[in-house]
Amino acid sequence: MKTFKSIFEQYNWDEIQSRIYKTTSKDVERTLAKTKYNLDDFLILISPIAQNYLEQMAQKCHEITKKRFGKTIQMYAPLYLSNECQNICTYCGFSLDNKIKRKTLTDAEIKLEVEALKNTGFDHVLLVTGEANYTVNINYFLNAINLIKENFSIISVEVQPLSVEDYECLHNAGVYSVLVYQETYHQEVYKKYHTKGKKSNFDYRLETPDRIGTAGIHKIGLGVLLGLEDWRTDSFFNALHLDYLQKKYWQTKYSVSFPRLRPAEGIIEPNFIMDDKDLTQLICAYRLWNEDLEISISTRENETFRNHIIPIGVTSMSAGSKTNPGGYVVDPQSLEQFEISDERSAEEISNIIKNAGYEPVWKDWNKAYS
Repeated sequence: MKTFKSIFEQYNWDEIQSRIYKTTSKDVERTLAKTKYNLDDFLILISPIAQNYLEQMAQKCHEITKKRFGKTIQMYAPLYLSNECQNICTYCGFSLDNKIKRKTLTDAEIKLEVEALKNTGFDHVLLVTGEANYTVNINYFLNAINLIKENFSIISVEVQPLSVEDYECLHNAGVYSVLVYQETYHQEVYKKYHTKGKKSNFDYRLETPDRIGTAGIHKIGLGVLLGLEDWRTDSFFNALHLDYLQKKYWQTKYSVSFPRLRPAEGIIEPNFIMDDKDLTQLICAYRLWNEDLEISISTRENETFRNHIIPIGVTSMSAGSKTNPGGYVVDPQSLEQFEISDERSAEEISNIIKNAGYEPVWKDWNKAYS
């Protein structure tokens, strides 16, 4: 079966980076005059010179998003089930070499966390764990899903890469979407950030979305960890990946997230700084390139940025998030994977969305209609 790896190997990081940074004003103006965009256009829109046209890009994004998604923002919350992990990743608070207290939620603790989330109105939950195959494996995931599925209309997961068979099990259990991040597509330095564990296998992780698509999962979420390598070049390869997936698994929906490196226990400092203007440009580039792509902004981002990005191209936002297992009620002091920046409650975020003239959506899909 042909996978993304065969496409990926046709591209060279340095050549793509050079093309991005050689983009001219005329290239940008010619691109913005179009009504349909391809990957070459995306490359132009993420170039440094394109930032001079950000206001024009943002206005076009606003109209496209309103036409395609209306004035709605889907609300979701992460539920961290475990911080156990067998990988050593230099940017993550859950890394195996961090001497921290490890915790995996029991059935009773999961139910308490679910109750807390339901009391704040959430109907879409994202289950998150570290990568520890001996403890948080497919059997653990299926048990957790069975415990909570009556409480949420949408269950998404962000866990270690799995086999096609395991993804089929998740699909049959009621999982709506799976998020998996390559972290960086710079293959030569990938090993530097992932020094031990299954995650150090670049190719296995690269082909994970193919396995998710083969299993028939409704939605696949991609993204890169912004700050590891040049965000422009990494984002081109992420778009290349999305382009391939949409053509091959055309019945599947797709989303993109924008995790910027945030402070956490024992992590490295970002190698590349991405400021708010950069992130706004990237969001605009994705929206102009792909009208159907769902765009998610998490509580990693600060209050001011999240307030102002609502009308531009975002379709979903988290709120009141805790990034540690048991963080809502069971064990608020357990180690976070990363520090959040926007600490406002779900109710506060909901009101911000309403005040911007948008509707916060707590439920927009039901498996009974699939």
